[in-house]
Amino acid sequence: MRTTSSATVGRDAEIALLSGLVTGLRSPAGKAVFLLGEAGIGKSRLVEECAARAGELGLPVLRGRGRPTGAGTPFRPLAEALASRLRVGGPPTDPELLPYRPALARLVPEWRQAPGAHTHFESLVELAEALLRLLAVLGRQGGCVLLLEDLHDADSETIAVAEYLVDNLAGLPVLLLATLRPEPSPALELARAADRRRAAAVTELRALEPSAVRALAAGCLGTPADRIPAAVVARLVDVADGNPYLIEELLAEMVGSGLLREGPQGWQVVGDLSATLPATVVRGYGQRIARLDPQVREVVLLAASLGVGFSVAHLRVITGHDDRALFAHLRAAAEAGLIVPDPAAPFGYMFRHALTGEAVLAGLPPAERAAIARHAAAALHRADPELPDDRCQLVAGLLVAAGHPGDAALLFAEAGRRALADGMTGSAVLLLQRGHELAAPASRPAITESLLYALTEAGQLDAAVALAQTLPSAGAQALDHDRRIALRTRLAWAAVAAERPADAVEQAALARELLGPGGTPEQLAALAVVEGHLALLPGQHGRAVDAERLVREAVELAERAKLPVLACQSWQVLALLSRELGFEVADSCLERMLAVAEANSLPQWRVEALMRLGVNAFLRTGEGRRIEQARESARELGALALTQEADAVLALRAVLRGDPGTAGAIVERCLDPSERMHNIATHRYLLLIAATLEAHRGRRREMDKALLRFDKAGGGESMLVPLMHGLCRAVCALLEEDRETARAELAASVAWEERHPNLYYLSGRYGLRPLLAVLPGAGGRAEYAAAAAAPVGRLAWNRQFLRLAEAVVLGREGRAAEAARAVEEVGETAGVFPTGYHLGLRLVAEAALADGWGEPVAWLRTAEEYFHELDVPAVAAACRALLRQAGANVGQRRSGRELIPAELRAQGLTPREYEVLELLPDCPGNQGIARRLFISPRTVEKHVASLLRKTGRPDRAALCRLAVELCDAGGGRPPAGGGH
Repeated sequence: MRTTSSATVGRDAEIALLSGLVTGLRSPAGKAVFLLGEAGIGKSRLVEECAARAGELGLPVLRGRGRPTGAGTPFRPLAEALASRLRVGGPPTDPELLPYRPALARLVPEWRQAPGAHTHFESLVELAEALLRLLAVLGRQGGCVLLLEDLHDADSETIAVAEYLVDNLAGLPVLLLATLRPEPSPALELARAADRRRAAAVTELRALEPSAVRALAAGCLGTPADRIPAAVVARLVDVADGNPYLIEELLAEMVGSGLLREGPQGWQVVGDLSATLPATVVRGYGQRIARLDPQVREVVLLAASLGVGFSVAHLRVITGHDDRALFAHLRAAAEAGLIVPDPAAPFGYMFRHALTGEAVLAGLPPAERAAIARHAAAALHRADPELPDDRCQLVAGLLVAAGHPGDAALLFAEAGRRALADGMTGSAVLLLQRGHELAAPASRPAITESLLYALTEAGQLDAAVALAQTLPSAGAQALDHDRRIALRTRLAWAAVAAERPADAVEQAALARELLGPGGTPEQLAALAVVEGHLALLPGQHGRAVDAERLVREAVELAERAKLPVLACQSWQVLALLSRELGFEVADSCLERMLAVAEANSLPQWRVEALMRLGVNAFLRTGEGRRIEQARESARELGALALTQEADAVLALRAVLRGDPGTAGAIVERCLDPSERMHNIATHRYLLLIAATLEAHRGRRREMDKALLRFDKAGGGESMLVPLMHGLCRAVCALLEEDRETARAELAASVAWEERHPNLYYLSGRYGLRPLLAVLPGAGGRAEYAAAAAAPVGRLAWNRQFLRLAEAVVLGREGRAAEAARAVEEVGETAGVFPTGYHLGLRLVAEAALADGWGEPVAWLRTAEEYFHELDVPAVAAACRALLRQAGANVGQRRSGRELIPAELRAQGLTPREYEVLELLPDCPGNQGIARRLFISPRTVEKHVASLLRKTGRPDRAALCRLAVELCDAGGGRPPAGGGH
């Protein structure tokens, strides 16, 4: 008979905890809980209780399980969990998940692209962020529960994703419940670390108390607790050590052996219970197996060789049974209490407990266990010699059990190489390390080589360099000359990517030494690309000339030899090296890179080319079309990190274009995800943009707060330091009318750049600093001339300040007409960077007043109007003071912000924009509004464009309707105008 209890006993506190967490999901408060305990202690029972409680509340439940044979199968528990929920109703169709579908396609088959379509090997962080968003969507109506069982048997990628989820569940309606054993494993390290930083709760399941042991026995035997013989309870307490599984198995052994029988007076002991020792659990399984039909016994033993969980398909191949016979045997094994259907795998079964399969095999002689494993491995290999999917490592494990470690090593290595090709570096390292341990001496160097590549891809550069030292350089087991060159080149590339110039130089030198005076063109080209990147690192700028020559040779060879990836790499390096010659040269390199990527279906390189072309276009002209195109391509590809990078550039563009609403929205949307994804470079950039946004509005306190976060994230030691000084702090100082501080910040930016050559060109060195240098008097001309001669001086942000600096010089030389024309030319593109333009007008007007040229009064009125609306009082007041100094009439300003409805204030409308909005129904033309407000029609046109953008209205007519609605809601419209 079956002796299992339908009730969970002795776990009231744990059940109450989980029930409370599930119920609490209705008010989003994400939580992670790890249930820690030995095999058989009752972890699965608590998972069932949690799932049942969630089911009662109608919450989605996702359930997956780690497998002993699946530690190298990436994401298996996560894929099972999603499948358990989505196989019935299909994946959600929420539009907000569109950017995350490409990443989730690895777990959700319905979102996989057609064969041959562009794919992107997303990073683990991208996948983890995508899964987080999916869970948030699934739990939107009250929460969802993710159950990950036997996490100690999960692959490294699943562990990494689980860690990301644990750290980022706060505020989301998601409960993550994971179970694991207290044995050393990455899962245990994750649980302990999460517990220490209070990101998760760890609940250790203890042995059952004697009263709970009695209650469990009563549930198993179907009788009241007080009817259980005291000798039975005592024996269970002494032998089972409070382990529910062992209690059930010992009871089954007592009943099965006839030592405990049910009679008219209830259950009675009729033998010596001391014969029921833990070892008899194994013997008991042997007896239970022996009582089975021989064919059922064979199926159970073969299934046990496959692990705790097993696939019906695999078992069909191994046994040779058809479905009808196989399922009959499986049903008999289930009735014997040995196996149960796997709730996480629709075409799988699992042993009733992890100890069950182990005990089944432990009862066999070693030779028989080896023979069973050998038979299973041979059958799977015959059925498909390619051993696709997870069969490769499954057969490898069977070969280990069969006593063939050398053959197993080759299969583990092959499985590792496949994982590496799929971008699953963690699993690749794990599998290749296993193969490396088992390999025979003759095959070890080739596996070592693959392991080295996996370690570099996984970012474990120190381990890779150390392992490389163990490779024999001579003899039969040494790698051939070409493979050693390729290996050193790859290590140098990894060091460049990790921004470790010393290691990169060392590995590149070793590769050069191996090449000697010879080397194939392909080898020379690959190393040239690495050395080209090396020339861009801090402290390596002197390498640029030689590097550029070598990379040009590399790109010619790559295109001639039809090596498209190498060609893309070469064109990208050339573009970076060529910026100092002019952005037209750099763009021609990137256009070629784009053409190669598109011709050879390299979507990742295509997005990289579009991104860099977009950044260059923004720098040259201020336009963002190509960045938006790159962003859309990155989103379609599922490259979340590249999408965030594009968003960051668009945010900076919005800041410089005087669109704080758009900039703030982008920063708010991307800042936390970039931190969660450890997209450190972009996260720092976004933090700096947040500070720059406040700086360009003259808000020092807010700027300082944002810069504090930037500094805490390591920004103060990054390549962004020049921008922090020149684009952020210096501009803020100028908006406070503190010119000396601005000059000091710009000087600090230049000093830093002298020590650390970099690729950021908006730091003021080639624009704002030369303008400030020429303003005081005759000085600054040399600095202006040097900046004007540099290609980066032609970038739009820099060009406006240089042209204004030239106007100051021309005016001072008495060439008034040329000076005025220079200012007029800058004004033709005033809408590109309005804050920079109006700040320049304020600075130039002062010089024009002193030297008697141009239209300083008109320029000051324009600047005053702009900075008044921007709420930058220091500059607006300085403009009014200069107007009075020039003898111009200056009216008093009123704020007017209190008159703007709260909804429009939230959208960023200024008092002047609100005045324009109020007048739209009465004065349909710009001329009429301009006359009422004493401003120019062109200024009105700018205000209308800003109103359309901020309110989201499609056209002028819609703005008029909005004005009428506001009038009706407010009981009439107050008179507008008279801002002076």
